[in-house]
Amino acid sequence: QLQASGGGLVQAGGSLRLSCTASARTLSTYDMAWFRQAPGKERDFVAHIRWSVGSTTYADSVKGRFTISRDNAKKTVYLQMNSLKPEDTAVYYCASTIQTTYRAVSIATTYDYWGQGTQVTVSS
Repeated sequence: QLQASGGGLVQAGGSLRLSCTASARTLSTYDMAWFRQAPGKERDFVAHIRWSVGSTTYADSVKGRFTISRDNAKKTVYLQMNSLKPEDTAVYYCASTIQTTYRAVSIATTYDYWGQGTQVTVSS
């Protein structure tokens, strides 16, 4: 199970940090990711991290502004979001799956487990 938290309301240019804690015994063989879904839109890839090595992948729209990281001891993945824009407004979901090919990490259907979502609202 995945438990996401950290969403909220922030002004444009502000920052938020999302957290996602996993209940799995070990995450060393997992890929973790964040997706987001705005009203009336599809669920879009935001960022990915391969737990075993810490390698990361980002959507072009968030590169240089968002950072994904993990804390092994806390079994938690973070999404630090800086320089937020109104178009970042969405429900953010964390997701996990057994380690897969890098080509698949940005595809929502790759992931087997999903958190409940946390709302991020950026006001202009």
